[in-house]
Amino acid sequence: MPAYRFCPKCGDHLHLRPRGGQQRLVCQGCEFVFYRNPAVGVAVMLLDNRHILLGRRTRGRYIGRWCIPCGYVEWGEEVREAARREYLEETGLHVDVGPVYAVHSNFHDPKSLTVGIWFQGTLVGGTLQAGDDLDAVRYFHLDALPESLAFPTDRLVLEQLQREIQISGV
Repeated sequence: MPAYRFCPKCGDHLHLRPRGGQQRLVCQGCEFVFYRNPAVGVAVMLLDNRHILLGRRTRGRYIGRWCIPCGYVEWGEEVREAARREYLEETGLHVDVGPVYAVHSNFHDPKSLTVGIWFQGTLVGGTLQAGDDLDAVRYFHLDALPESLAFPTDRLVLEQLQREIQISGV
């Protein structure tokens, strides 16, 4: 449970109390229940002839590890628009965001739980260059992916993609 101590509504102290079958932070003054919900992350998979574009992370505990370019949905932002914006910020490329490919809960960082949405994407323009949280962007063949992936759920998504391509023979 996070170290939140004060109610965002009235400023009184939060205490753990049973609510809805779980221990939740409840304000001792106004009874406000502080629900901590996961953030929403989005990623776009850009494929080119059995190659997928990955980016190498520049900060945090995943520095130097590769990932499918991704980022957070901002408050009030539509998820596909967030995916387009994040992809452009991290890769320099404009993409059409297609159908949802996968959705997973991410538990790899217990301090920052997320729900990830991976979209299929189509390149429509731009110039490939690393930016924002990445210092390198590169296409990898699906049969020669880097061992040092940042996120376990990216590995799940990439393994699913490998199986589907192997079955379809594409």
